[in-house]
Order: sequence, then structure tokens, then C-alpha cells
Amino acid sequence: MRPSAPLTPAAVLVPIIAHAQGPTVLFERRAPSLADHAGEICFPGGRFEDVDRTPEQAALRELEEELGLAPSLVRIVGLLDAYETRTGFRVFPVVGVIRPPILVHPDPVEVAEAFEVPLAHLLEPANYLVHRVRAGEALRTFRAVPYHDYFIWGATAGMLMNLCEWLREP
Repeated sequence: MRPSAPLTPAAVLVPIIAHAQGPTVLFERRAPSLADHAGEICFPGGRFEDVDRTPEQAALRELEEELGLAPSLVRIVGLLDAYETRTGFRVFPVVGVIRPPILVHPDPVEVAEAFEVPLAHLLEPANYLVHRVRAGEALRTFRAVPYHDYFIWGATAGMLMNLCEWLREP
């Protein structure tokens, strides 16, 4: 069940790195010291700030703050459907392409590490697993896509599924 209060607007960048040997998607693992979603895998992003007029501005600002990548490196190619989270956010996923080479400088307060996953792995439907966990008396179902030692789940996996649909559209 989603909260009844108005949803807080947020934006993430879905960064596709255009490597010659095949595109990858850049993720980050949140710092373990964070109060919310510590250690989880996500896209660079966060809630809108007063300076942000569009999802694109918010996503690019967050990319620079969290990973030290200049907005000028990103070519925005689209916007996925907004994604509403159980924690009260309406997230606008912005898809951007970045040409390598890139050198990330993760902010250690927010980001434990940055890593890439081949887009081909994320486009394979068989890699999305269904998990069920009991939360009190409720049984929650969610999708996840493992990759090596990484477990991408929750809102990030949901946005990835939307990315896959978006990329398959004519």
C-alpha cells in the first residue's frame, strides 16, 4: 500500500555507457551509513531541489553530486514512465547515453561503489527473478535481477523492466 500523502517528486538518471564492445548501464551501491536504503543498488538520483525545473535537471544534478560526472557528458535520449514507490516517491527515470571513457568519483557519504552491468544482461527476461518475502502477515512479491555479486531489486528493477519495454518499442 502506498502512503496517502502526496508523493515526493524525484528523478534518477538511467546512464547507458556506449562502449564499443557493447553498452552497459551504470549503477551505484548506496553507502552503508545512510539512514534510508543503505547498501541498496540504485541509479544516481534523488528528490527534486529548488533549482530543479525538470526531471532531466534533477537527474543530471544528482549524477554530478553522487558520481562526479559532468552533465555535459550525458546525451538525454528519453524519459521513462514515472515510477511510484512504496516509500512515497514519484520517480522520473531519465535515460541518458554517455560515451566513454568516463572516470567516476563517488561521493563517499552517499555512494559505496559504482559499477556497470552489460545492457544485454538486463534485456534478457530470463534474468529477472520473482521473489516473495513475508512482511508481518503480508506476502510481498518483487522482481530482482542478479548480476555476479549484485542483487538489483525493488524500484530499480522495476525501472529496468520499464527500460527494457521502452527499448523494445518500435
